[in-house]
Amino acid sequence: MSTPQQEFPRRHPISVDDYYRMAAAGILREDSRVELIEGAIIDMTPIGRSHAGTVNYLNDAFSQSLRRRAIVSVQHPIRLGEFSEPQPDLALLRPREDFYRGGHPEAANIFLVVEVADTSLRYDRDVKMPLYARHGIVEAWLVDVTNGRLETFRDPGTDGYRDIRSATFLDRVALLALPEIELNLSDLFPA
Repeated sequence: MSTPQQEFPRRHPISVDDYYRMAAAGILREDSRVELIEGAIIDMTPIGRSHAGTVNYLNDAFSQSLRRRAIVSVQHPIRLGEFSEPQPDLALLRPREDFYRGGHPEAANIFLVVEVADTSLRYDRDVKMPLYARHGIVEAWLVDVTNGRLETFRDPGTDGYRDIRSATFLDRVALLALPEIELNLSDLFPA
């Protein structure tokens, strides 16, 4: 009796623990711009001026308005299960006394993740947003710096977010978990 053959070889996923062992062994350097997505090590694109400036603006806006109600984490890892450790451009985290020194935040610790996209728009929308939804992150934002648009992703499920809305520079957007915090998009996307 023969066994059915696979049409394509299966990919061997790398776990988060393997990922850190690779870094400890020097296979991944400390300055490597990579993230682990669904067991695959993904090269991250270089950060351009518009992208960096937008992240700086968001960091400043959230830091000033949150005042100890959340930790603003900029381009740091979050742990999503055994095979993913993305580095969103910005995450708003539940306050914790150790500021997450004891371990990277997980979905239950996250109020919001934000991806800022110029060259990575399709990847962020088609790969990272569904990943965040599958892991139960309640809200994610995708900032499209090229087109001056912000997309909000809410109501996560296994097939992605069920509530996706687009806002333009004329709108104000409030956070789901902290509705008193609003972002004026005319400041985010200056003319």
